[in-house]
Amino acid sequence: MHDHEPSERLASYADVLAGELPGTWTSSHLSLETQDGLTELSDRVWDLDLIAASLADHPLQQAAVLSRPDGAQLVVLHRHEGRDGFLIAAVAPRALPDEAYRGVPEPNGIALADDPFLGAEQVASDLLARYDSALAQARRNALDGIQPSQPDRIVLTWQQDGSVATAPIGDTAGAVLEANGFIQDPQSGIYRLGGDDTRAQARALRAIGPQLDALGIGTALQHPAGRNSPTSTPAAVPQTPATTHAPATRTR
Repeated sequence: MHDHEPSERLASYADVLAGELPGTWTSSHLSLETQDGLTELSDRVWDLDLIAASLADHPLQQAAVLSRPDGAQLVVLHRHEGRDGFLIAAVAPRALPDEAYRGVPEPNGIALADDPFLGAEQVASDLLARYDSALAQARRNALDGIQPSQPDRIVLTWQQDGSVATAPIGDTAGAVLEANGFIQDPQSGIYRLGGDDTRAQARALRAIGPQLDALGIGTALQHPAGRNSPTSTPAAVPQTPATTHAPATRTR
């Protein structure tokens, strides 16, 4: 690699790396102009080893993010202390709840050679396999607390973090959910509606009932054992009792 400015070197390296990894990856660059994005990215770095130690001493000022269509992401960072090469780490999907990471080994990041072609070989033979395995396990865990839906009936399940999750069958219901604030995890197919704003959440849940009913799709709202109903239960969504697995604390 030629000795360009640090940001240019990082962006150039990440562009080549993305093109050499198996599958389809795109590269984007974050800098201090997007500080909120860097802070959010730092919180999702899925590492408790080399990259975590680096971030503790050197908060992110720029990074390159490699993204795959299924939602997987890798972050490429500068090395410090005058060392050549770069660091790369897996990124935890924002769509999964904390409890989905229970018992999932951290796919800790690695140091990369200064040559992006050699770096791609390192990622493909090591980090990528561990990351895909961890992703699959976390997504399976996320399904444990969600009751199955049917083509003509979706089941919404309250989660311990206050969100509501569902795994509808077919695109018709999914479009209604997304129009009302649900966010889908692209690989697992799970739709989640956050609970940070309980009034907005209640309005969305009230709205989807008649919208889905007009399409011939029924709805049911499940309350896990031990969870109290919200102050304003959406009248348009009938309730049916169910028992779900109580999620554990996220370890990431």
